[in-house]
Amino acid sequence: MMELLNWEELLKSTMVLFAVVDIVGSIPILVDVKQKAGDIHAGRATLVALGIMLAFLVLGEGIIGFMGVDVNSFAVAGSFVLFFMALEMVLGVELFKQDARAMKTATIVPVAFPLIAGAGSMTSIISLRAEFAQVNIAIAIVINMVLVYLVLRNLGRLERFLGEGGIAVLQKVFGIILLAIAVKLFTSNIQHLF
Repeated sequence: MMELLNWEELLKSTMVLFAVVDIVGSIPILVDVKQKAGDIHAGRATLVALGIMLAFLVLGEGIIGFMGVDVNSFAVAGSFVLFFMALEMVLGVELFKQDARAMKTATIVPVAFPLIAGAGSMTSIISLRAEFAQVNIAIAIVINMVLVYLVLRNLGRLERFLGEGGIAVLQKVFGIILLAIAVKLFTSNIQHLF
C-alpha cells in the first residue's frame, strides 16, 4: 500500500477536491443554514461527508448503478439542488421550506450532503479514480475533511469576522458562482443522457 503512495498524485487529488468541495466559498451558505437551523454540528457533518466520500471512492459507480442511476443523472440531479440554493442566495428568497424537523437534519442535509459530499465531489472522485491510486485519493479526501471540520468548527468566528455586510456581499458573489457551477454541472452532464 505504501508503494502506491505518490506525492504528486496526492497533491493533485487534494487540490481538485479542495476546488470542488469549496468549503471556503461555502461559508455564506453555511452561515445561512446555521441561522435557519440554529447550529451545525461540525464533527457529525464532517464524519458523514467523509463516510459518503470514502464509500463512494471504494464502491464508486456501483452504488448509483445498483439504484439504476448513472453518474450523469446523479450530477444533473445535484445541479438542480445547487441551482435552487444559488437562487436563494442571489435573490434573497426562500425556496426550500424549513420546518422544525428539516432543520434538525440540517447538519446532514444540506451541509454534509450535497454541499460537502455532493454530485460534484462524487463525480470528481470517479474521475480521479481513473487516473490515480485509491490510497492517494483517500488521503486527499481525509485532508479536505480536516479543512472542512476547521471551517465548520470556526463558523461563528468567521461570521463575526466578516460581519453582516461581508456575509451579504459574499452570499451574492458566491451565489452567482454556485449558479455558474450548477449550470456547468448541468450542461456537461445533460448531453450524456440523450
